Amino acid sequence: MDAEYDVIVLGTGLKECILSGLLSVAGKKVLHMDRNKYYGGESTSMNPLEELYKHFKKDSPGDGMGRGRDWNVDLIPKFLMANGQLVRLLIHTGVTRYLDFKGIEGSFVYKGGKIYKVPSNEREALASSLMGIFEKRRYRQFLLFVQEFNPEDPKTWKNVNPKQTTSEEMMSKCFNLDKNTIDFTGHAFALYSNDDYLKKPCEETINRIKLYSASLAAYEGLKSPYLYPLYGLGELPQGFARLSAIYGGTYMLDKSIDEIKMEDGKVVGVRSGEETARCKAVICDPSYALDKCRKVGRVVRAICILDHPVPGTNDAVSCQIIIPQSQVGRQNDIYIGVVSYTHNVAAKGFYLAIVSTTVETSDPTKELRPGLDLLGTIREQFISEQDLLEPLDDGTENQLFISKSYDASSHFETTCTDVLDLYKRVMGTPFDFSNVSSRLEQTDE
Repeated sequence: MDAEYDVIVLGTGLKECILSGLLSVAGKKVLHMDRNKYYGGESTSMNPLEELYKHFKKDSPGDGMGRGRDWNVDLIPKFLMANGQLVRLLIHTGVTRYLDFKGIEGSFVYKGGKIYKVPSNEREALASSLMGIFEKRRYRQFLLFVQEFNPEDPKTWKNVNPKQTTSEEMMSKCFNLDKNTIDFTGHAFALYSNDDYLKKPCEETINRIKLYSASLAAYEGLKSPYLYPLYGLGELPQGFARLSAIYGGTYMLDKSIDEIKMEDGKVVGVRSGEETARCKAVICDPSYALDKCRKVGRVVRAICILDHPVPGTNDAVSCQIIIPQSQVGRQNDIYIGVVSYTHNVAAKGFYLAIVSTTVETSDPTKELRPGLDLLGTIREQFISEQDLLEPLDDGTENQLFISKSYDASSHFETTCTDVLDLYKRVMGTPFDFSNVSSRLEQTDE
């Protein structure tokens, strides 16, 4: 550890591994360290099943759960938008060579005590029981507007100014959509976790709906806009770690991190025992710099093992269900992500359903009840709570760059936004997808 590095990355969560890969590709000399023996940090995958029980301090699984090694259970599962930022990063860096993905079978939204399929195209929207016949006509006009909208061409704006018209005005006044339609559009299409977006300019909402549609159209045969890696998300950090190694990055697992050393208010290195590695900048997850973070909330998650598909989903072997906050008298949405043996994350015939939300009361587990009630009989349940932490500053002054905690959402878009924001702060320029070239034809060590 005597060498000097451009960047030392602490923690092997997905965000940190993506950054070490991108920075290595950009020519930075990177040292990546983790106090754990495994990749993934708090977002790791548990294999075999016995490790999941041990993690939650429960007795070992009983008979009838299949082979333990057939399970790969993500502690913080999230889906990838097929045309989203993470998939773009995977493709542009060539990390897709290490991974296989499978589509998620359906996207559903909760309304009035029932689950409805989110329309995947204009034809499904017109057939959906989510809306009445006249509402469907209005919604068709709205979808056509979004599809044709071009921020560079005012002729496509109609009566909407994307910088000034709020999302609420756009949908309720310009297109006369009713409250229920606005609700599922904002939460199941645009994937907002609460209703704050309604009072903000509508450009981001339009872009989010366009991303949903583009993701649906990204690959032939997709039944939802979401993808999930075979064998779980634990494969993602390792893929980016391999990318970093190809470009000269150095990895050290099971290494104590005793001090982030500062001089004159700036990072100069990291001490592990008697050794110190010097560097110009440090990137880390919040657990390595708790004194430089603030708590902005809590997330509660329930990992549930099922031996049947979720009722009301047409026996989908995988799906996402969003419960908009207004449907259950909350301030934040409840998310349900379901994967199964078809993704090689569970034994044959088993399903993993993960229910998550942002904590609002002193009884977090009770807040998950609307989601848990949709699952039918639950074979086993594991509850976790984590603080939502974010850095006190952007790190540009002291060169200590800290990622944010993983939120309650069931997709990776907020994760990638944080990664690309960190990259811009570290490098001083935004990440340029068009400039990524990889030497992945080299033999993988």
